[in-house]
Amino acid sequence: MADRRVRGMRSLMRGRSGAVRDSPERSMDPRSAGDEPPSPRSHVIDNAIYVNGRRTATPGSLPEAFECLKNTPDSMAWIGFYRPEDAVILNVAEEFDLHELAVEDAIVAHQRPKADRYGDTLFVVLRPARYVDEAEEVDFGELHLFVGRNFVITVRHSEAPDLSQVRRRMEGDPELLGQGPQAVLYAIMDAVVDGYAPVVAGLQNDIDEIEVQVFGNEPGVSRRIYELSREVIEFQRATGPLLGMIEGFIAGAAKYGVDQELQRYLRDVADHAITVAERVSGFRQMLHDILVVNSTMVAQAQNEHMTNLTEASNAQNEEVKKISAWAAILFAPTLVGTIYGMNFDDMPEIHWDLGYPFAVLLMAGVCTTLYVVFKRRDWL
Repeated sequence: MADRRVRGMRSLMRGRSGAVRDSPERSMDPRSAGDEPPSPRSHVIDNAIYVNGRRTATPGSLPEAFECLKNTPDSMAWIGFYRPEDAVILNVAEEFDLHELAVEDAIVAHQRPKADRYGDTLFVVLRPARYVDEAEEVDFGELHLFVGRNFVITVRHSEAPDLSQVRRRMEGDPELLGQGPQAVLYAIMDAVVDGYAPVVAGLQNDIDEIEVQVFGNEPGVSRRIYELSREVIEFQRATGPLLGMIEGFIAGAAKYGVDQELQRYLRDVADHAITVAERVSGFRQMLHDILVVNSTMVAQAQNEHMTNLTEASNAQNEEVKKISAWAAILFAPTLVGTIYGMNFDDMPEIHWDLGYPFAVLLMAGVCTTLYVVFKRRDWL
């Protein structure tokens, strides 16, 4: 059965040309386009056999670990990988009879957080996160776990989290580690959830700074709101499924013989996950409200600017009307004076004794009439 699964896995992962095919998860994920830092494909990070919560052997290779696990009664293997070669995962899958779908997910990566059970093996995907203060962004990792009756296999596709600290913590508490693979699963989930706290603090600090920028009318704040909203949405996707996963573990605790004390620890992790989920949901609503306020303030500023331009235009129009009115008033006497200033001998009133008073009165009358007309129309 195991051989058939592995052969099916090999054929599933390879196309006609023999090259590893690109999965829908990878093609739909924008982070898959060359964003992984170049590093050598490593193999086993730590490889240990435990009996009653204490390390009894540290095999130097996977075959040694498999052999030691078979020959040591009541033992548990905890094998940690970091970006292993596909062949290494397939070798482990063949040894522990892992389901081909779970193995495919572990090889392809770019999975959402989830927990699937295949027979006696539990497959868990977690999305740890860390806050990068310099870039003001959240760096998301990916961690896959295979939890069986007497083994735990961890496959990391990112730098975080540092599972060596989790291992040291568990080795320092043999009573807890002695409860088996379920205790290791709890410890890893606890570390991942605890790692969300600095991310929440960093996002809260960014939101506080954005609020100051919005009310300070600083340029470029809209872009920062949008970018931070994307980080919050991605963070919500990483943390949202955790609560349902933990509740599922607790609900099935009796069926799979999980210790009562370990169930209490899982409930504590669930409480922390609820707090994180509530904070993240609050962040998303806060950013939406901030974006609305910023849009309103931008619209108000634009309206004020348009109002100022309109007022300036109206003031200019008033000045133009006044200038036009005075120009018309002054044009009337200029017209009369120009006509009587022409050098013609034969002109009416040219030799009239009352010609000069008549011209002056005519100019004064026209100017007065124009002044009264413009005044009534509020041009003056």
